[in-house]
Amino acid sequence: MNTEWLPDSVAKLLGRLVDASAGERLAVSVAAVVASVLLGGVVTFVSGLFAECATPTFGPSCYNPLSVYYYLFLSPLTSSFSLSIMAEQTSLLLFTGLAVAVSFRAGLFNIGTQGQLVLGGLAAALTAVALGPVLPDGAIGGAIIATVAMLAGATVGGLFAAIPGALKAYFDANEVITTIMLNFVAADVAFFLVSTYFQKPGSGSIETRDVPEAATFSPVVALLMGLVLVAATTYLLWGTSFGYDLRTAGLQTEAAEYAGVDAKRMVVASMTLSGAIGGAGGAIWVLMAVGRWVTGVPPLGFDGITVSVLASNNPLGVLLAGPLFGTMSAGSLSIDFQLGVPRQLVGVIRGLVILFVAMPEFFRMLGARWGLGGGVQ
Repeated sequence: MNTEWLPDSVAKLLGRLVDASAGERLAVSVAAVVASVLLGGVVTFVSGLFAECATPTFGPSCYNPLSVYYYLFLSPLTSSFSLSIMAEQTSLLLFTGLAVAVSFRAGLFNIGTQGQLVLGGLAAALTAVALGPVLPDGAIGGAIIATVAMLAGATVGGLFAAIPGALKAYFDANEVITTIMLNFVAADVAFFLVSTYFQKPGSGSIETRDVPEAATFSPVVALLMGLVLVAATTYLLWGTSFGYDLRTAGLQTEAAEYAGVDAKRMVVASMTLSGAIGGAGGAIWVLMAVGRWVTGVPPLGFDGITVSVLASNNPLGVLLAGPLFGTMSAGSLSIDFQLGVPRQLVGVIRGLVILFVAMPEFFRMLGARWGLGGGVQ
């Protein structure tokens, strides 16, 4: 791509980011975290100057930045309840972060993970409800229901993601646009199906019947499944010929086709795999967090995009980014109650951390797409 319009200093900086080693990229991420924490502390302190309180807690400010960061990052590690929430959020983000990372590795931007999660969760809930009466109670029956429900969620999520994959491969439709639009389609379809055919009797909200209790599992079990999925995805991408073809097609389509790789088939396959992981994440949400499908699915798919970018779109990096965001999600729940700090301010602090850490990787991907530097690691 022609980049003559870029100033030389900007082109050199982007090229340097593209060619950065793993150690250098880690150093940049650490520096970004430190910078975001410092700026977030300043924002917290200044906001506290304009707040009303009986006794200032940090000089003239009503908000103590040190206490805010304690509750945001360390407090979730001090109680079993917070640890459970952190494990729950982390396991969900492992699935959605991996889903986005797989598509990125194939040179695609899957913004439709949220829709794939919604439909995958619905498929899992309906499958579990349908199997409950025909299988025996107990651990064995529950394990069978949970397994089949997970497979149903992954299948539906994968098939739904294959739609934008096929549109991209055979009609050159921009996957960013199609996946965004299909998020709305998924939400509306799920709402229609539940409200019309699968509504829980007597419920005041749009939700399915409860899944059998034996088919539900704890956040710890979900977290273990997420760790296994990370290992399996890493092996698939770097230890198999399929993974090599997927990554090659994403880095350089022309070279991949010259080497005999069916690039169009890999586009569809990678989107299907990405959607299957997202759909499995929806099944995890149903079987672990809520015990049924209900409207108002949290934006886990969009959070997965941030996790993937922070992880440099590397499955192993998701192991670090997922717990980071899981910890912040758990910690932010208690800040408003314990410190009286508005939830909106906590959102600003979390946003600063996300922005500072993600932007270097964003510019690195931008430089790679523009052909700057020596290539993509």
